[in-house]
Amino acid sequence: MSIAPETPPHSWDEPTWRGLVDFVRAGRSLKPASWPGGARCAVALSFDSDHETNELRDGGKSIGRLSWGQYGNRRGIPRIREVLDRFGAKASFFVPGVAAELYPDEQKSLVGDGHEVALHGWIHEVNTQVPPERERELMLRAADTLERITGTRPVGMRTPSWDYSPATLAIAEELDLVYDSSLFADDDPYEIVSSGRPTGIVELPVEWIRDDAPYFMMNRFGGQRPYTPPTAVLDIFLREFEGAYAEGGLFLLTMHPHVTGYRSRIFILEELLRRIADKGDCWIATHADIARHCAREHGMKLRG
Repeated sequence: MSIAPETPPHSWDEPTWRGLVDFVRAGRSLKPASWPGGARCAVALSFDSDHETNELRDGGKSIGRLSWGQYGNRRGIPRIREVLDRFGAKASFFVPGVAAELYPDEQKSLVGDGHEVALHGWIHEVNTQVPPERERELMLRAADTLERITGTRPVGMRTPSWDYSPATLAIAEELDLVYDSSLFADDDPYEIVSSGRPTGIVELPVEWIRDDAPYFMMNRFGGQRPYTPPTAVLDIFLREFEGAYAEGGLFLLTMHPHVTGYRSRIFILEELLRRIADKGDCWIATHADIARHCAREHGMKLRG
């Protein structure tokens, strides 16, 4: 899609603004009539293992911020895995290709333990700032890298910073991905449509409310500060979970090893999993398993 840059939005005709809205859109709901084992709701825990790529994407000028990324591998991942193991929970880890190259043993170990490793760009690039042909090359390179390191071809993606370019969906289709987890149009799974065309890709929607980064990120030279106390973040996440449980839907949470993996914050994951376990009827599964279940329940041909 292209629009003349000199044309102000108030001068767009209907085909223009309607075409923009319809280009990537939520189609039919894929919320299943039932979850496996008679579970009341599904729980999808995800961790964006950005590690050093947050700073590398921006030029890699700050040694301090690079070390912050390394913390995610050294301390964040081990703490997260210990909590997941304690509750027998499987999760999805979205890993940029460069982070996988930096820490290949981390990815191999995760897959070996039954977790999912999925696409998260090459160097955490912002897709809307990358030429389409370059975005495609980076995404294909990332997929090949994850497969080479883990022995498993990724079947899902989360775009870095949840940023979608006009080329992103076509690349996902070319990769024959089962699901995406970058868009916001619902609480529960849905099929992505493009200009009215069903794509067969399951969307597992995200939301900044259910992400640790907006509450805890810090920028020494900007105005960003972690103003929200961890107990308040836990309360928000618990309310989101309780809402999903009441509606029989999906609770999807996004966290980051270099954000949540601290001594004063890891209890959020711990307490959340305790509440989920106490319910006794929640299905905690990887994004890939949840997407496949939703697709099967709605008679979709499985991709991947």
